Amino acid sequence: VQPAKEPLPMLFFLDSRYVLAPFSWETLLIILPFSLILAGVGLIESLMTLTLIDEITETRGSGNRECIGQGAANIVCGLFGGMGGCAMIGQSLINVNSGGRGRLSGVVGAVGLLVLVVLLKPVISMVPMAALVGVMFMVVIGTFEWSTLHTWNRVPKSDVLVMVLVAGYTVLFHNLAVAVLLGIIVQALIFAWHHATHMMADIHFEDDDKKVYQLHGPLFFASVSSFRELLDPVNDPPIVAIDFYFSRVYDQSAIEAINKIAERYRQEGKCLHLRNLNADCKRLIERAGDLAEVDISEDQHYHITKMI
Repeated sequence: VQPAKEPLPMLFFLDSRYVLAPFSWETLLIILPFSLILAGVGLIESLMTLTLIDEITETRGSGNRECIGQGAANIVCGLFGGMGGCAMIGQSLINVNSGGRGRLSGVVGAVGLLVLVVLLKPVISMVPMAALVGVMFMVVIGTFEWSTLHTWNRVPKSDVLVMVLVAGYTVLFHNLAVAVLLGIIVQALIFAWHHATHMMADIHFEDDDKKVYQLHGPLFFASVSSFRELLDPVNDPPIVAIDFYFSRVYDQSAIEAINKIAERYRQEGKCLHLRNLNADCKRLIERAGDLAEVDISEDQHYHITKMI
């Protein structure tokens, strides 16, 4: 570890050691992507640390205040030619485990580090790099939640996939911001897929002998199995109605599923009514048109996607 050569910094525009780049649009385009990445990583790290410390101390911090304070501090630090920073999970856990609870503990830690670098630099320079690496390894081992490994078999596989994907991308490409963004996109796609493939139905009876399935959710190739599981042609009463008012039929697989379910009700000798299907659906439901009574709703104007 090298000792600090300058005891106190000065404003960068007053320091002759700095060669300032021209302030132009080209310079901004070069700096802006890296600035956004660093700002994103710093905010994510700080908010994660805040959440973890809140859970340990059973308190509730202000995320907005932390972000504003961190941004202001990094701006001031940059004016003096220093590097930006953010909250660190490892150091924060050590602070809390050592009894620190208030903001004064962080200030004392920062002042102590400043004293070590400025006043005790001969002593710090004697510490070998291997010792610091060992300390960092112990910090990692102490801060990692090893107990979470035992819960992976109970966590949804999609969540495990996202965690492994984010961690692997961070290790391989050293870009936490892109890794987090990738994880958010994958998690959003998984949520959209699960939401779209699971249909629900409100079941009620009309005139004491007609069972009505009020469908909710899109009907397409991925939700066909869920659609079939909702219906019970064997145990349903003689008259059944399927209402598509809160549902949409999107592709040929859905049309074929409706045809097949109508055939099953016909084989059981029961009457099936299809409500609130648009005219496009009726033209495509060839067999169901003969096997079931199709009621066309005037307000259903969507079109079926043709499968190529």
